[in-house]
Amino acid sequence: MRTKSVNVVRISTKGPGDVSGLLSLVQQGKIDPGSIVAILGKTEGNGGVNDFTREYAVSALSAALAPYLDLPSQHVEQRIAFVMSGGTEGVLSPHITVFTRDDVVHRGSEGISGKRLSIGMAHTRDFLPEEIGRGVQVRETARAVTAAMAEAAIVDPQDVHFVQIKCPLLTSDRIEAAMARGNETVTNSAYGSMAYSRGASALGVGVALGEIEVGIEDRDVLRRFDLFSSVASTSAGIELMHNVVIVLGNSASSAAPFAIGHAVMRDAIDSTAVIDALKSVGLHTEHGSTPPTAARELVNIFAKAEASPSGSIRGFRHIMLEDTDISSTRHARAAVGGLISGLSGTGAVYVSGGAEHQGPPGGGPVAVIARLLANSSG
Repeated sequence: MRTKSVNVVRISTKGPGDVSGLLSLVQQGKIDPGSIVAILGKTEGNGGVNDFTREYAVSALSAALAPYLDLPSQHVEQRIAFVMSGGTEGVLSPHITVFTRDDVVHRGSEGISGKRLSIGMAHTRDFLPEEIGRGVQVRETARAVTAAMAEAAIVDPQDVHFVQIKCPLLTSDRIEAAMARGNETVTNSAYGSMAYSRGASALGVGVALGEIEVGIEDRDVLRRFDLFSSVASTSAGIELMHNVVIVLGNSASSAAPFAIGHAVMRDAIDSTAVIDALKSVGLHTEHGSTPPTAARELVNIFAKAEASPSGSIRGFRHIMLEDTDISSTRHARAAVGGLISGLSGTGAVYVSGGAEHQGPPGGGPVAVIARLLANSSG
């Protein structure tokens, strides 16, 4: 039976334009450029509106892969889903995670059984500036998530463990264009629009997966924080006007020697959730008591982080929302990144700031991908 096999490789980078690690693996024959379907990266920018390290990284990767794909560099993004998240504060280390997918005739030999990692991608249409952060973006995102699940051959929403979305933001030019047509945007703040776009996109994930059963209206975005997805991770950027959707989950149709699991952090210091996420794929923490005999290896951890909107964490005040020198998203990435790095033993983890409607307020999802070795079962 012909099935799909997914491979995942984490590669350290020396800067947002560094493609040497990826090209080295390509030249060694360890990565087939034609099989690359998605690249998720952490860049050392500020993660804000003017973080051009994200666009720079995508441009560098596209230019490097274009000759191998026999495509102009500007067309590579139509072939590969790129999601770059800016901000590697604290101990976080810049890196990219490359996902490849191939057809295989027989399902995983090597004694591996059960549902395995699968990946699916989809794009929404381009949004008008006045549609960003509103119900239109929610509905279009939900459709794209459903399409990406189908591509990944994931039938049960419970098997979806992480949905990464790159979404657009507003700029002064985009706001002015909407006004010229007689329309108002959800906000006149470019920075504020990032939260609206992330939030609407996350709500779309929740709708698609049945986590949110009520109809979403424009006024619910950034207000009804009781509505959220437990697996959504959304990141806003200036470099696009549509949503790029990447669904990661486990499928019976996958022959990949990898599995993914997740847990939900209830706040920025929820170490128990991180440990639970590691355990969900058979891993133990750096200082945990789980026997290290399980035939599993950590590939990467993906998490969302945000400053608690209540202004406190477990009864104690935090100042992340009041610091005018450093944005709250940078504080949150550093805090959650340090927590996860300490528990997993590596700073090369994917922690993205701004978790509006992505987990409970002040918290967020944390997903773990592990490599399953011989004689390992689900």
